[in-house]
Amino acid sequence: MSFPFISAEEAASHIHNGDNVGTSGFTASGTPKLVTVALAEKARQLHEKGEPFKVNLYTGASTNDYVDGALTRADAIGQRMPYQGTPCTREAANDGRINYYDPHLSHVSQDMRYGFVGDLDVAIIEVTEMNPEGEVILGAGLGMSPTLVQMAKKVIIEYSSYYRTSFRGFHDNYVPLDPPRRREIPIYKPSDRIGDTILRIDPAKIIGVVPSNESESIRSFTSLNDTTRAIGANVAEFLAAEMRAGKIPPEFLPIQSGVGNVANAALYGLAENPQIPAFQMFTEVVQDAVMDLMQQGKCTFASTCALAFSDQAMLRFMDDIDFYRDKLLMRPGEISNHPEVVRRLGLIAMNTALECDIYGFVNSTHVDGTYMMNGIGGSGDFCRNAALSIFLCPSVQKGGRISAIVPMVSHVDHTDHDVKIIVTEQGVADMRGMAPRQRAEMIIENCVHPDYKEIMRDYLKISSSGHIGHNLKAAFALHMAYMEHGDMRMVDFGKFV
Repeated sequence: MSFPFISAEEAASHIHNGDNVGTSGFTASGTPKLVTVALAEKARQLHEKGEPFKVNLYTGASTNDYVDGALTRADAIGQRMPYQGTPCTREAANDGRINYYDPHLSHVSQDMRYGFVGDLDVAIIEVTEMNPEGEVILGAGLGMSPTLVQMAKKVIIEYSSYYRTSFRGFHDNYVPLDPPRRREIPIYKPSDRIGDTILRIDPAKIIGVVPSNESESIRSFTSLNDTTRAIGANVAEFLAAEMRAGKIPPEFLPIQSGVGNVANAALYGLAENPQIPAFQMFTEVVQDAVMDLMQQGKCTFASTCALAFSDQAMLRFMDDIDFYRDKLLMRPGEISNHPEVVRRLGLIAMNTALECDIYGFVNSTHVDGTYMMNGIGGSGDFCRNAALSIFLCPSVQKGGRISAIVPMVSHVDHTDHDVKIIVTEQGVADMRGMAPRQRAEMIIENCVHPDYKEIMRDYLKISSSGHIGHNLKAAFALHMAYMEHGDMRMVDFGKFV
């Protein structure tokens, strides 16, 4: 069966108001580039005529300006899940113009198969190779493409010629059976393959093929600075000490690392510490740092959901792609983040926090408890089930006017039951086996910025004597001081005594 080449505009004509639409990719990698932009233009034209047009958008994780950006600016998104990272989408979610729902990434595919969001009308899938039987090779991000093509009534293909070398062999397409027929996920080391390198799509579903030559448009990460270097060094020194104490086996444990500059710094910290042996990764994304670590021989294998390389790094990757063919494997998000596999492999999970409190609770998502940043992503999948759950953050932000360690987090994503270690550039708080008051004293001593140590100690003095001691009137006094004075250091606990 041959599939017609169609324009992005023709493809968009098959998507209707109220449709549930799923896209390939995970972060910006592997997402559509043309059809969603044409869909946004269709929405604008209909809105100008006074006609309603919004779709419900379901993706593997965050996308990019081609998807979330274009559709949000056109006011073309009704419901949205899961993780997002485009500034205008974030603003629309906070304003209520988008009904944004933020599940754990490991739940999204199965929630869709369970029917929690209804039928899937259209899937837009980026591929790098395909044949007339509907067998395709995906691109740089897998996301939940296997579930989307299984569920979708109609499939639109974006055929990318941007990747000048073949991605064949880099994917491990696998969909677990739904309960009560589900079996174990048979991954016992990061390099285990359990699925298929190709993705099979029912040819009868494929509307047409839209040619594309667009890059992922991922910018390079900010260079390391003194703060991020110190965080990376602190993580590495802590893990090296765990090895010396026999708490981590000499062959080490697989690493999971979150997204962003601090996560990249943590990986570089591991690379620079001679006591840390070569390691493997089982994670949701690999970033530019992983390429460097593989070239150095420090990272020998990485299982991931997406190659979230900057455009510059992606060009280097394509130039040397054969070097990576036995070192990288992409899986669906529900497998890369699967709690069963995370627990079995005994991961060292390193994720970033917006803020932590003195008792070990972590806020990953909401500024001042109300304003959504991006979403929980996979941090909860890994944090609760890892052998070591580590959260990283600078001790202060905004030139010291904000402390990332507060008396009580303004929103809880990860409880003290799940968070084992907190690391800032100031030091490491290992909270394993500690009661709440002990945790508070350690976090204040080891992780809080010097400008805030006495402030936190003062809070402890006025907090109640319960198991987790809080003064409910003063618990958010630092947040209020910033809102009123622009500086948390202006807090005055005297009025709460």
